[in-house]
Amino acid sequence: MFNLTPSERSELRAEAHALKPIVIIGEAGLTPAVMKEIDAGLNSHGLIKVRVFGDDRDARVAMYDEICSELQAAPVQHIGKLLVIYRPKIEGKKETKLVKRGKGMREVTIVKPSPSGTKKPSVSKVMVKGNERVTQGGSIKRAKPRQSSAKKSALGKS
Repeated sequence: MFNLTPSERSELRAEAHALKPIVIIGEAGLTPAVMKEIDAGLNSHGLIKVRVFGDDRDARVAMYDEICSELQAAPVQHIGKLLVIYRPKIEGKKETKLVKRGKGMREVTIVKPSPSGTKKPSVSKVMVKGNERVTQGGSIKRAKPRQSSAKKSALGKS
C-alpha cells in the first residue's frame, strides 16, 4: 500500500466521479475470485470503483484495507458502499485494441468458383460499407433495409 498526496487524491477523486463500479462484492465477501477481478481491473484501468453490498461499515473498511494491502494499491475514497482504489498501470503490458464493427469501410475477399468447375476460382477484393454484407453467392447486399420515417411517409401520402 502506498500513500498519495492530498492533491493527487483530489485529482483521482475527480477522475473517478464519472466511473461506474466494475466489481461488486456480494454476500460471500472478499473471495479469491473477487480479488482476482479487482486485480485485473486495476491492471487494465488503474483507477476503479468497487461496490460493496452489506450494511456493516466496519466490514467495508476492513475489506477496503485488505484490498489495498494485498494488491499494493492506494485507497482514494470510501463513500457509503463505494470504494475507489488506485494503482498505477504497469507500463510493460501492451494494450489490446478493440476492433470496431459497423461504421466505415472494410475489405472483403470474394472467392467464386469457375462456371465449368475445372478452372481456378476467381478471387476479388471488394470494399464493403458498414451496413452491407456479402451473400453466399458473392453479391453485396444491404445488411438491413433502410428505415423509413413514419412521419415522412404519412406526409408524402396526403
